[in-house]
Amino acid sequence: MGKVEKIIAFINRACIFIGSVSLLLMMLIGFANVASRCFWRPIKGSFEVIGFLGAITTAMALGYTQTRKNHVAIDILTNHYNAKWRRWAKTFSYFISALFFAMASWQTTIWGMNIWQSGEKSETLRISYYPFIFIVAFGLGLLAVVLFLDFFQGLQRPEKQEEL
Repeated sequence: MGKVEKIIAFINRACIFIGSVSLLLMMLIGFANVASRCFWRPIKGSFEVIGFLGAITTAMALGYTQTRKNHVAIDILTNHYNAKWRRWAKTFSYFISALFFAMASWQTTIWGMNIWQSGEKSETLRISYYPFIFIVAFGLGLLAVVLFLDFFQGLQRPEKQEEL
C-alpha cells in the first residue's frame, strides 16, 4: 500500500467513525423522541436533526464501503466473461463511476455554495443546510478518489494488483 492509499485509508477510517457516531445519535434521538411521545410530547425538530444525521451517516460511509468492496454490484453479464475481460470491465466501471461521483461532488459543492449564499435554513430549528450539503459533497468526492485509486490499480498487471 502506497503513501496515497494510506492517507485515503486514514481519512476513510475517520469518516466511518464520524458516520458511526452520527448513526448512534440518530438512534438515540429517535428513541428519545418516541419515548417522549409516550410521557409528554415529541422533541421539537427531531425529524430535522435525524435527517441531517442521516446525510452525514451516508456520506461518511461511501468511501470506506468502496474500499471494502461492499457496494452492490450487478454482474449478470460479466460473470460470463473470462478473467481478463472481467478485470477490464471492472476497471472501466471504476473509471466511469469515479467520473460520475467526481461530477456529483462538484455539483453538490456548487449547490451548497448557492444555499450558503441564500442563507436557507431548516424550518423548525433554523439550522443552516449548507454544512450538511458540503459534508455530502466531501463524501462523494472521497468515493470518487477511492474509485480512481481502484481504476489505477486495475490498470496494473494482474500480478501487481491486490484484489479488485
